[in-house]
Parts: sequence; C-alpha cells; structure tokens
Amino acid sequence: MICNIPTMLTWLRILLIPVFVIIFYLPTDPQKFGAIPAHWVNATATLIFAVAAFTDWLDGYLARRLNQTSSFGAFLDPVADKLMVAAALIVLVEFERVGAVIALIIIGREIAISALREWMAGVGQRSSVGVAMIGKVKTAAQMLAILFLLYWDPIHMGNLGTFPTKVFGQVLIAIAAFLTLLSMAYYLRAAMPKLKQQ
Repeated sequence: MICNIPTMLTWLRILLIPVFVIIFYLPTDPQKFGAIPAHWVNATATLIFAVAAFTDWLDGYLARRLNQTSSFGAFLDPVADKLMVAAALIVLVEFERVGAVIALIIIGREIAISALREWMAGVGQRSSVGVAMIGKVKTAAQMLAILFLLYWDPIHMGNLGTFPTKVFGQVLIAIAAFLTLLSMAYYLRAAMPKLKQQ
C-alpha cells in the first residue's frame, strides 16, 4: 500500500464516516438524562461532513501538486466519496429529511457508473466515460444539498430574516437527483458504441 499525504487524507475521510453516523445517533430527547441538544448534533454532523468533503478536494489537489498520484489512491478516492455520500443519504432517509426514492437514485447511479467505468477501463476505454461537466454540477448540487439537510435548522440572518435551510436542501437534492439521471444517461450514451460491440 502506498502511504502518502493524499492517501492519508482519503483514509481520514473514510474514518470520519462512522464518527459522522455515531454523532447522529446520540440521544437528543430532552426528557432523557444526558440528552444533547439536537441543534448541536446537526451542526456537528454538518461540520464533520464538510471536513470530509474538503479533504476530497484537498487530497486530489495535493496528489497533483506533490506528484503523489498512485493507482491505489485512484482506487480509494472514489470509494471514500461514495461511502461518504451513501452514509449521509441513508442517515437522512432514516431521519425523514430525504425521500428513499431520491437516495436510491443517487446511490444506484454511483454504483452503476462505477461498474461501467471499471468495465470500460478493462477494455481500454475509460476515457470515454471520464468525468463530464454535468457530473461536476450534479456533485456540487448534491454536496450542498446534503450539507443543508444535515444542518436542517433555519439560519437566522439578523435584519435579513431567516434562511430556510431545509427548503433549499430539499430543492437542491431534487435537482441533484434529476442531474443524476441526466448524467447517467450521458455516460451510458458515451459507452454505448463499446457496449454494442459486446
């Protein structure tokens, strides 16, 4: 196993997943002894997810900047990303902040496109299903939506009023699900000539 700074950051992202999940299951019922304020749970879980998301960008940047790219890192990084997003969506479904259908669309697409890329790589055509702009826009909407839905509580902005976090989160996650389907169609279309040959 190659151990360098980018790979260590990817491992950190994976290790933060159980911490993030545990935080959400801390007792928040005010009637019970030792209960923790629900807002604290939401804010802490959001912060952990934000740190994990930041390391996703940082490990890629450092891998290129320090010339520390590796085949193991290229394998581990998307695995960490998908685990992080899947864990967040599953928690959000359980707490009824995201619909199960939306979560299934997003997680199912990640599994399907990962399998497609692996297969295309095996036949020497991975570049045909490289990351496209629609995929980047989908990811940005998805990550921002998850952050809003994790935080959930409205943000008071003084004289500007209140920012309805959960409303924006739900709208963005619906947009992300739509872009998920579009991007999946895009990648399948790109791979179709090779699929037809098989």
